[in-house]
This record gives sequence, structure tokens and C-alpha cells, in this order.
Amino acid sequence: MRRLAVFDLDHTLLANDSDHLWGRWMIEHGVVDAEQYARENERFYGLYSAGTLDIHEYAAFSLRPLVEQPLERMLALRERFVAEWIVPAIAPGTPALLEKHRAQGDELLITTATSRFITEPIAALLGVTNLIATDPELHDGRYTGRIAGIPNFQGGKVQRLREWLARQTEPYTHLTAYSDSRNDIPLLEEAQAAVAVDPDAVLRATAQSRGWAIISLR
Repeated sequence: MRRLAVFDLDHTLLANDSDHLWGRWMIEHGVVDAEQYARENERFYGLYSAGTLDIHEYAAFSLRPLVEQPLERMLALRERFVAEWIVPAIAPGTPALLEKHRAQGDELLITTATSRFITEPIAALLGVTNLIATDPELHDGRYTGRIAGIPNFQGGKVQRLREWLARQTEPYTHLTAYSDSRNDIPLLEEAQAAVAVDPDAVLRATAQSRGWAIISLR
């Protein structure tokens, strides 16, 4: 039996939100206008938490520094960001959970609404080679500030996962999915085993009503 374990990233494997932290990091390092960016960053974070985020509007905001700044500078900042802010944000229970699935012979996959620019090195840090993320559009080697393809968010996570599964040479017969967020209820509904991780109030109520497991990695 081929088994796949699918993990949300922010507030699931991480005890924080990498996208939100990245915004704060850019403010601290003078990449963006501090007052305006901080205000918008908090506004979008609130919309995400409420399940009402317009992902394209958010992408236009969050990807703007990749358009305006030299890529070499952003890559250097990203490397320091992962080392200094993401490593401490890894939830205490995450390494053991990932190792448990590896020991069972499961394939591991991270699926996240956060952009691939931010999350690719985080997935590598966690030793997970399979990543589905929201892909920032590139044109002639430069970021455009738009999303390429389907945003990996809410129902888009289901569509992107199904497309990923369809590309595999052998089918998976069992899927376990982990998330903290109401935004990922459609993803959890795809799984044979759904696990709510330190869930928000809506997901906790849903998990309790459907008999899904509820755990904490913190």
C-alpha cells in the first residue's frame, strides 16, 4: 500500500506563519515602507484567519518586493530569514511527526498557500522534497508580481493536489492530511485520515463533529 502524508506548513509544521514573518522581516531590513506595509500585512493576515482572503489581491501586495528589488538581495535576505526566524519557528513536535511517517515508509508532501519563493527553502530545511505552493509568475527571469497558474489556497489546494497525484507513476492508496486552518477543510476532506493540528475554532468544531483527530505539535 502506497501512503502519502500531506502537511500544511504555516501554524501546522511551523508554530507561526512564514508569509507573515517574511513581511515583518522585510520591514526590519528596510525592504518596504514600514508603516504602510505593516498595516497591510496585518490586514491581510486577519482576512486569511477569517477565511475571506482574496489570494490574488494579497499576491499583488506580497510579491511586489520581488518585482521592485534586485533578486540577489532578496535571495540573500531569504537565506538569513530562514536561518534566523524560521528555524526557531519549527513546532517542537514537527521533527518527530515527519520521522514517524518516514519510518512508516510514507511519502511526504508539503502544501501551502504561501509563495514558493518563501517556502522552497523551508521545505528543504524540513527534509521534504515534495512541495506544492502558490507559484509566483516569472517572465524572462523576472518576477511579475502575479500568480502563475492556480493559487494553492482553499479549493485550489485540492485541485493542485489532484493534479500532482495524477502525475505520479503509481497511485497512492492512503492519504493522511494535516492542517490548522478552516481554509484547509476541503483538503482534509480528501484524506482517508484527517488530522487537525492546533486548529482554529472553525476547524476544531468541524474536526469534533466529523471525528477527525486533533493534535498539538507545540
